[in-house]
Order: sequence, then C-alpha cells, then structure tokens
Amino acid sequence: MANRIVLNTISYHGAGAIKEIPGEITRRGYKKVFVCTDPDLVKFGVAAKVTDLLDEAGIAWSMYSEIKPNPTIKNVQDGVEAFKAAEADSIVTIGGGSAMDTAKAIGIIINNPEFADVRSLEGVAPTKNHAVFTIAVPTTAGTAAEVTINYVITDVEKVRKFVCVDTNDAPEVAVVDPEMMGTMPAGLTASTGMDALTHAIEGYTTRGAWELTDMFHLKAIELIAKNLRDAVAEAKSGQPGSGREGMALAQYIAGMGFSNVGLGIDHAMAHTLSAHYDTPHGVACAMLLPIAMEFNKPVVAERLADVAVAMGVDTTGMTTDEAADAAIAAVRQLSVDVDIPTVCEAITADELDQIADDALADACYPGNPRDADHATVVELFRKIMK
Repeated sequence: MANRIVLNTISYHGAGAIKEIPGEITRRGYKKVFVCTDPDLVKFGVAAKVTDLLDEAGIAWSMYSEIKPNPTIKNVQDGVEAFKAAEADSIVTIGGGSAMDTAKAIGIIINNPEFADVRSLEGVAPTKNHAVFTIAVPTTAGTAAEVTINYVITDVEKVRKFVCVDTNDAPEVAVVDPEMMGTMPAGLTASTGMDALTHAIEGYTTRGAWELTDMFHLKAIELIAKNLRDAVAEAKSGQPGSGREGMALAQYIAGMGFSNVGLGIDHAMAHTLSAHYDTPHGVACAMLLPIAMEFNKPVVAERLADVAVAMGVDTTGMTTDEAADAAIAAVRQLSVDVDIPTVCEAITADELDQIADDALADACYPGNPRDADHATVVELFRKIMK
C-alpha cells in the first residue's frame, strides 16, 4: 500500500510573511487578484494589510466578502460569478476556514465548470484541473485550510454540511503570519485552537495514520498544549506574545497531517452540530473531543497514551489505560481552561435520531478507528445535551 502526502508547493511562516505575497503573484505574471475574505476582516482592517501590499506593488484586485461563518452553496456560487465579473486570474484568500473553504470551491469551479452546482463536489470529486492559482492567508489558528485538501460547505436546503476532498484544491502558496491573527478575540482563539487539537488527535488515531503523519500530529499536540492557554491570555490582554506564534505553527503542522489521513467521529458529529444549530465548528469539536477519545479508547489506548506524553503529562508508572485516561483528562482540562462550553443547549431529544444519521453519513466518519452504530452516536450526542 502506498501512502500519499499532499502539501503546499510553497509556504511562508513568521511575522511579516505577508510581504512575500506580491512577489509570488508578479513572478508568475498574474494581473488581477480576486481577494476572498469575510466581512469582519474588511470591517476591522485585517484584509487591508494584504490589499495595501497589492496596491503598493501595482497589482489590481477585486474583493468578495459576502461569506457566512458556515459558508453556503450560494456563497460559493455568488463568488464564482463575482470572480468572472472581475475578470480575475488568481485568488488571495484571507481569513479562517470560512473564507478559505469558499475560495477553494470557487477556484475549483472556475477551472472545472461542470461542478457549478457545488453539491457534486462532495466526497472525492473527479475534477480534472487544479483550482485557480491561490495564495491562502489564515487569520485564525485552527482550521489549517491553507494546507489541506479539504473544504466544507453548508447545504442550507438539506440542513447539512458536506466535506469535499480534492488534491486539486490545495492552495499553491500558504502564508502563515501570526501578525494576521492579532485581532482574534479570546473565544475564537480558544475554539480554533481546540479545532487544531482535534485535528491532531483524530489524525493520530485515525485508521489511515502512519509514521510521517504521526510525526506532524504529535508535534502539533505538543505545541498546542504548550501555547493555547498563553494565546488565549494574549487575546484577552491585547498583548502579542509567543503563544499566538506557537499556535500559528501548530495548527499548520496539524493540517499537514490530518489532510492526508483523514479524521473521525468527532468531526463527523461536529459538522452535524454546525449544520443544524450553527454551532461554531471549533466549539463543537472541543465539546466532543474527550467524548470521542473515550469512545475510541478500547482500540487506540496506546496511541492515546502517546497523546498524554505529547501534552506534557508525566506517565511514569502508569499503565497504558491509565495514560490514555490521563490524555482524556488533559484535553478536558485544557478545554475548561480556555472557557469552552461543555453542552450544546440547542439539541433536543426529538432531533437525536436525525443528527445521529447525519453524523454517520459524514465523510469524516469512515476514518474513525472504531465502528459506531446509530444508537451509539445518539448516546454520544446525549453526553453534550443540557
């Protein structure tokens, strides 16, 4: 069996990395950039940090920012039309997963117009052409959409999220600049950071895990355990620090891994919560993470013991089961320390059957190391009910 790794052709890391963007565009001869971002980043001047650089370099650009936090099919289709109207030839996407996922779908459809309905991109779509040349600039430390081959779109009509997996959607260039993450409020810092931790732990325990991705995931877990609390404190104080820089790198490293081996039941259930109740994705992942770890423990106890060590737990003298339990406890404590809620108040008993079915149908579920049936998933959801 061959194991595949897909990563960006080029990535830049560190404070001031956005200064590399104009050169990446001009050396390729692109003339008109389609800037894909979200309204808040325009409002608070974050997107302008990049567009000002484009202006200084004499690079023409057009902006599309009508994107919801859980981007919809309509957001994508409107973006496709906006790209065409702008007569653009390249994309710079600035934002969290919402903006980057939307940009990925737009870039794919522009070069593969037969998928303009968007729904046909679900799963592993047989696209023939790589997406429009894209530079991705994350403003949150969690989704890692700038390095992954995945994106998630919400189908409002069917009340569900669907996952698209396509090597043709990976941005050619990722620019991971912690200074672009400086306006993240504490709550978003916490939730996106816990999303990154979920990526790393699910990626380390998924059915497809192997040595090269294990290396990424364990390092990401270590960095998140060391830096997330500090990053949240920095967001509260408004003072920059090493926590935010550490999280910027950690979430990218986690993306390098999980993008290539898949996720599991946590993400399958989290996508369902976001689709039905508009629960922020990182919050949904964080609420479910220790629950998913407990469910999977019978088949991945040794790997969860490794997670404990990566999180800084002294497992000397512990059995494998005890170390696995320590990993789950450490995740719970981290979640509490960064003020993640433990319940989803919107869930009602009469909806449990539907959301369980939707979770089992999610594209992330097959990667889970332990099989679950409908009744089991219902009980897992009950654990986060009020």
